[in-house]
Amino acid sequence: MADNKPPVDYSADNLPTTLPILPLYDAALFPKMVLPLVVMQGESIKLVDEAMSRDRIIGLVVSAKKENARPDSEEDLAGIGCSALILKMAKTEDNRAQMLVQGLSRFRIKSYIKEKVYLQAEVEHFDDIEHQDDESQALMANVVKQFARIVELSPGLPAEIAQMANTIKEPGTLADMIASTINATADEKQRVLELQDATRRLKLVTKLVNHQLNILELGNKIQSQVKGDMDKRQREYYLRQQLKAIKEELGETEETGVEIEEYRTKIHERGLPEVAVKEAERELDRLAKMHPSSAEYTVSSTYLDWLTELPWNTSTVDNLDIKKARKVLDDDHYGLEKPKRRIIEYLAVRKLKPDSKGPILCFAGPPGTGKTSLGASIARALGRKFHRISLGGVRDEAEIRGHRRTYVGALPGRIIQGLRRVGSNNPIFMLDEIDKVGSDFRGDPSSALLEVLDPEQNFSFSDHYLDVPFDLSKVMFICTANVLDTIPSALRDRMEVIQLVGYTEDEKINIAQRYLVPRQRKENGLKANQITFAVGAIRNIISGYTREAGLRNLEREIGTVCRGVATKVAEDSIKKASIKASDLAEYLGPVKFTSEVKARMSTPGVAMGLAWTPVGGDLLFIEATAMKGKKGLTLTGQLGDVMKESATAALSFIRSRAKELKIDDDFFDSHDIHIHVPAGAIPKDGPSAGVTMLTALVSLLTNRKIRKDLAMTGEITLRGQVLQVGGIKEKVLAAHRAGIKTIIMCKENEKDLIDIPEKVKNDITFHFVSKMMDVLKIALEE
Repeated sequence: MADNKPPVDYSADNLPTTLPILPLYDAALFPKMVLPLVVMQGESIKLVDEAMSRDRIIGLVVSAKKENARPDSEEDLAGIGCSALILKMAKTEDNRAQMLVQGLSRFRIKSYIKEKVYLQAEVEHFDDIEHQDDESQALMANVVKQFARIVELSPGLPAEIAQMANTIKEPGTLADMIASTINATADEKQRVLELQDATRRLKLVTKLVNHQLNILELGNKIQSQVKGDMDKRQREYYLRQQLKAIKEELGETEETGVEIEEYRTKIHERGLPEVAVKEAERELDRLAKMHPSSAEYTVSSTYLDWLTELPWNTSTVDNLDIKKARKVLDDDHYGLEKPKRRIIEYLAVRKLKPDSKGPILCFAGPPGTGKTSLGASIARALGRKFHRISLGGVRDEAEIRGHRRTYVGALPGRIIQGLRRVGSNNPIFMLDEIDKVGSDFRGDPSSALLEVLDPEQNFSFSDHYLDVPFDLSKVMFICTANVLDTIPSALRDRMEVIQLVGYTEDEKINIAQRYLVPRQRKENGLKANQITFAVGAIRNIISGYTREAGLRNLEREIGTVCRGVATKVAEDSIKKASIKASDLAEYLGPVKFTSEVKARMSTPGVAMGLAWTPVGGDLLFIEATAMKGKKGLTLTGQLGDVMKESATAALSFIRSRAKELKIDDDFFDSHDIHIHVPAGAIPKDGPSAGVTMLTALVSLLTNRKIRKDLAMTGEITLRGQVLQVGGIKEKVLAAHRAGIKTIIMCKENEKDLIDIPEKVKNDITFHFVSKMMDVLKIALEE
């Protein structure tokens, strides 16, 4: 180590003009500043040795080359450098020189001298140009203030350096000191070194200081955020550890922790959608902070049970074997061709387009026609789960959408409950008796069903209890109704209505033999050889003991016979019974229904019409009579306004055609006319009895009987036109059950016979008319 006292005067005028040049890499030296250096290259070591043997003064110039790379030419070195005094120098074992140098003065290189292995140059030293004015003072005050902030934000800089900067009075020296201290690049420091004017140098250093300060403040902000986050996590960890210790003291840790982990596992294993996972995890975090004995704990755990038990991604595989599905449907139900065909069409579409949405079907028809049981049969044919929801009398909207969790004992609606019960997201839902849904102050359930029964909306059905959307588009909804008039039009528009009308007598006999008799025999404990029914017995039960479009009363009467036989078998009075028509009175009593057609049609003024009712078609007798009076018209039988208007229109038509019909003109001036429709306790309305009323009046006034085996239906006009009416299939089947052989109806209704079974059409003669006079020609006897 060499350590000698430097010369006293190192001003620019006393410095040598020829200097050995040592390149600097990624660093720069300023006058009066101290810089540690490490020299490794051989020529640079030689330069240092010779400088140490003379005056210790060298020239330091910034090189554009990377560290340890010898400059290729003089152009790689900057034109301005700084002369330096070697304060200390020491060599290491690996032939390196470690030095501590102090800057003396700036110099400008005039030319290079190539006499030695290292670089030498002729240089010109120069001093700073300083201006002691207000601008310089302001620049100095600002840069000192900014530098103090940098020192405050930089842990590696001692606080004393800011105080030292505050004591420097020369602008150039202050700029050099700050430039050498801040974290600037070698190029930026070189730009500061090259400025002779101290004011310009201060401006450049101010820019560098501001840039460095922005970086430090941003880094400090990021560090504060990171530290804050870490502190928060550490605090939460510490609190959780305390909570864990408290729970261990209370003996709650194991059971509660296991339950929380079970829920967490379910949430991630059940394949919940993202929105449901987010809600479940939020609720789980709340649950983890609750005491197990609190009421809220039960509410949260019940909610998580519902959320994790729902079949979000669980589906059953559809049976797409069309022939097998058709066989299942045929085995379960006799007839009902239209609904069966619709289900087969759905299966075919599903086979060709697997992502097709489930249809919304509505089976509408009289009671006992197999609507509900058909739903279960469809589920069996498709291989899907089946769930029935009875909507009869439902008045609370929450039955569909569920209750919000703020209520005590809140539960999801019946839709979500059904999905959890079947454990599949593509079941068949039977919404039974949808026409009997009511509404009151608790809301309108039919309005809540609008979203459920709309394939374009129900993919995101939101239950109030769950508060997360559930996809119902894979569910096949089947509704049942007796009448469509009570269903709101918006709801009815969302459903594909399939009408199930009453059965013919032959269909009832087949259904009884295939299904009803075996079922009742089994339910009453009888074996197949202990009771048999003759076809004639079943036919007599249908015609004499039941009057319905469906099959419920028929099955009930068959069950009564089976119970009577079971009683005798149990008493050992008989071993077996073969039920014939003559045996029915013993078990069922006297015949309940007899044909009134011949008895009631034996006098003029009685006509037989056909009526539609919610439970199927029925016969409608209309009686007319005349008496001395003053042109009055009396209507009885609890008739509606439309039916009364039909009677008035019929009478007006007859009076306008009195001469053509051979009726005395004076008859109407001296007689009152009374029209009565029996079964007066039953309300009746509609325009379809107009033809029947007119025929009954003409029969009375002309004293001509109406054919006994004839029934009619149709609306009339004052001009004598016959208009079409609805419910043709139900009316025709009712006429066939009553043994009617001839039916008169509007010509426009001929197209409606397409749904009538061929056997029925073959048994009945149909007359299609468009004018009332044609009706009278057919209906009245000569």
